[in-house]
Amino acid sequence: MTRDILNGDGFKLGLFSANCSGGLAVTTIPERWSASWEDNLAMAQAAEEAGIDFLLPIARFIGYKGETNFHGSVLDPIVWAAALLASTRRISVFSTIHTAFNHPMVIAKQLATLDQLGGGGRAGLNVVAGWNLPEYEALGAPMPEAHDDRYAFAAEWLDVVNRAWSTEGTFTYNGAFYHLKDAESEPKPRGGRVPVLNAGSSPQGRDFAAHFSDLAFTVIPDVTAGAEIARTLKEDARARYDRNVGVLTLSHVVCRESRAEAEDYLAYYAEQNADWGAVDYLMGLQGMHAQSFTPEMLQSMRERFASGHGSLPVIGTPDDVAEQIRAVSDAGLDGMTLAFVDYTTEVTRFGREVMPILERMGVRPPRR
Repeated sequence: MTRDILNGDGFKLGLFSANCSGGLAVTTIPERWSASWEDNLAMAQAAEEAGIDFLLPIARFIGYKGETNFHGSVLDPIVWAAALLASTRRISVFSTIHTAFNHPMVIAKQLATLDQLGGGGRAGLNVVAGWNLPEYEALGAPMPEAHDDRYAFAAEWLDVVNRAWSTEGTFTYNGAFYHLKDAESEPKPRGGRVPVLNAGSSPQGRDFAAHFSDLAFTVIPDVTAGAEIARTLKEDARARYDRNVGVLTLSHVVCRESRAEAEDYLAYYAEQNADWGAVDYLMGLQGMHAQSFTPEMLQSMRERFASGHGSLPVIGTPDDVAEQIRAVSDAGLDGMTLAFVDYTTEVTRFGREVMPILERMGVRPPRR
């Protein structure tokens, strides 16, 4: 049975970054996530069996250096989504798209095709306005210096996609960045569009999500701050744009039988065996170009970047993990992504040991 990620009850749970080598763990351990196709197929099928709602990839074109060249091997999000939608029955699969590197009319057709592959309602679009200057340079694309200009371009890019999905026959478009004559796009997604997500933690990114996205995907430093971020973002969407938007955050999870065992494993991969060269390179880029983290956050988050790319840590026993997820739900967020060192093995454990607790708590609806 298919289910649109925007509908249904309960706090939404997804897996993030499994298409990238290392996932979110910037570590040198030999068993770090490979991101091979075989591993991703097993991950997706295990996630569906565990009751996970959606899969969200990262789009990356060069790695983050260090000993492992973290995120140096990345499966293309469109091809990855097509194969996973054809290999699963229920779970939603997003495609992460950089607006600067992909023509909106091409993406409109590709997403409509993915929608058909998934049986309708399971394909989603994650719009990236761009932040990583070395990637722009590697691809020979100029990156606007002003952060706001990247979002202005992304807004027009998404407007073209929406026009392609909503216009019968041909249309002409004359904007600041795109000039189209007699453009047309068939087929359309079923229902006229697919869910749109935007990952942004800067003020401009959150405003873009409030204005244009169904789901805002944002970093939170802690649950208390997350409650304020979610409240403000939702209020702004209603007040400024008369829209409702869901708010998601990202986390990394270590779940073991005892809290001591979970903390020991966290220390093993993210302290004793962290790829500090990649961590420091990544944090430097985030500070220079992304504006997702304040300077104060970056100064205090070096170990958190090693363990989970700056995402919220969720560490402990199955009961501990469930309580921490419930706290995020109680804070007013609508869902969160999870990342594991070994996605397949650990999401299976999560489905077996944590999901039933979340269902008893009322955070998740009972699985049918």
